[in-house]
This record gives sequence, structure tokens and C-alpha cells, in this order.
Amino acid sequence: MTWTLLHAQIHRTIRTRRLFERNQRLLVAVSGGQDSLCLIKLLLDLQPKWGWNLGIAHCDHRWREDSQANADHVQNLAQSWNIPFYLETAINPVNSEATARSWRYQALTKIAQNYNYQYIVTGHTASDRAETLLYNLIRGTGADGLQALTWQRPLADNILLMRPLLEITRSQTEEFCQNFNLPIWEDSTNQNLKYARNRIRQELLPYLKENFNPQVESNLAQTAELLQAEVEYLEQAALNLREEAMEGGKNGEMGGNHLNHPLRLNRRVLQKAHLALQRRVMRQVLLEILPNAPNFEHIEKLTALITAPNRSQTDPFPGGAIAMVQDSWIFIKKDKE
Repeated sequence: MTWTLLHAQIHRTIRTRRLFERNQRLLVAVSGGQDSLCLIKLLLDLQPKWGWNLGIAHCDHRWREDSQANADHVQNLAQSWNIPFYLETAINPVNSEATARSWRYQALTKIAQNYNYQYIVTGHTASDRAETLLYNLIRGTGADGLQALTWQRPLADNILLMRPLLEITRSQTEEFCQNFNLPIWEDSTNQNLKYARNRIRQELLPYLKENFNPQVESNLAQTAELLQAEVEYLEQAALNLREEAMEGGKNGEMGGNHLNHPLRLNRRVLQKAHLALQRRVMRQVLLEILPNAPNFEHIEKLTALITAPNRSQTDPFPGGAIAMVQDSWIFIKKDKE
């Protein structure tokens, strides 16, 4: 085996970030594109050092005429490497990016559960991280959206999603595939500019590289990395603040007749905190009660009650919930309560 700088980098990344332990079962998502082929080749070459049991999973969205041929291509690769292959095919064609992503992770999780894989591994790169940051920034988001595509996240009980290539750019995976003559399957949908992510990849990032900074991909990926640590810290601080507010503070002040109300927050506790933590607490609460993720207006509407006059209340949130102020407390009443 030819040992390259990329092999050394990924080996070091896995060890220092403790992404995988030895002798684990890894289910590798392989589309046939350059990033996933680079990933599976690296893991295969590192396998003797780690003792992993590798499997390949392919998800056929059925949104291209050549999707079956694509699946057959990946299956042939798995057979040539003597690796178990698992195929999940959508019953109906999956046509939107968001729907495809959700279905894909559900399919991968199902395969991992059925065949006892502890990890699902994807070939997301620094380039994907940069694109996701720009995509979410353009749509409108906070730090949580800007730090998307983290190194790992739970998908189900005892199953983790891992992304070991987040410090590698797409140009590096392309060069790696060329050096090892890996048979890349070109996905025609990657050239379709009706998808916003493709426009970012094909038009916006090249423009930024040429006119602003040749290292824009790496720099944006580093920004996402910094934000990830800050978001984790803020989220934990907000959880601690929320627990204190729900208990009524150090003196254990309770909410009068609403003593057993399941959703109540003490305003006096929240008033002592920074606005960033106040908003994050309210976002955590709204994530639990709204049918969809809260937007900026929802969070601001609830945060405003921290300093609002007594008896103030909001208009209904999506799903019908209403928040109201009674003395030192904010109560959130769901539609069916």
C-alpha cells in the first residue's frame, strides 16, 4: 500500500479526535462520488492498523435515470474489496434535497441497527462545511446553523454519525482518487443549478476564491470549527440556566397556583443572564413544543416576556401554544392543556 500524507492526516485525526476505537464496526456511506471513494479507500488502507469491520451502504434516491447503474457500480466495488454491501432504495423517488437527506439518514440508521454497526461514516469534507455555512447564512441562521456538519452526532441509540474528512477539501479528495485510479461515478445532479447548494459550489465559491480569498473554503470550515465549540459551551450554559429558572432560583420560589405546571420559567432568574443565554433558553423550550424548529421571531417573542409587564401574553405560536406572564413566572400553555 502507498502511504500518502492524506493517509497520515486521517490516521492522526481519528486518533487525536478519538472518532473510532479499534475493532469497531463501521458502516461507510458510499455514493460513488470522489469524496466517498476517497473515504472508503482511506479506511480500507487504515483497517490493518485499527482492526475495523467495514461495510458499505448505498442509498438509491431514484431521482436519476442512471441511479440503478450507480448502485450496481458501488456494489461491484464492494465485492472487489470483499466488503459487505447494503442497498436501500426509495419506494418513491425522493426529489428535494431536504427530503433526500432525511430519508438517507433514516435508511443508513436502519441498516446500522439491523446489522449491528456502531458507526455510520460519511465523506463530508471541509468544502461541504464551507458550503453549508454559506447556505445557512444566506437563508438566515444563528451560530447553530453556521457550525453545522460537526465531526460527530448521534443518530439513534448507540449509533453515531462520523465525518473524519472535515479538514480535507474536495480538491484533495479529487487528487487522491486520481492518484489511486479510483473509478468515480459522476452524479449529473451535482451540475444542476436549480439546487441552491450547487449554485454555491459551482458559482459562489469559485467567485469568492478568485476575487476575495483563494483559501475561502478552508477559512470558512475553520470558522465552523470554532463555532462548534462555542455552540456546545453556550448550549450547556443555557441548559444549566433553564434548570435553575424552572426550579425558581436558589430560594426555590414557586409559581403560586401553577405549582405543577410543566412549562414555567422564573423571570427573575432569567433577567440576571446575558441576552444570548436568554434567547438560547427560549429556543430550547420552543424546540420541545413547536411542530417545527422556531425562527427568530418566535424566539424574540418569548424572550420579550422576561421583562414584559405582568399579565402580558403572546399570540399563539404554531401549533397553538401561548406564553403568558404571571408575576415572576412565564407560563407556556400548550393548545390542548
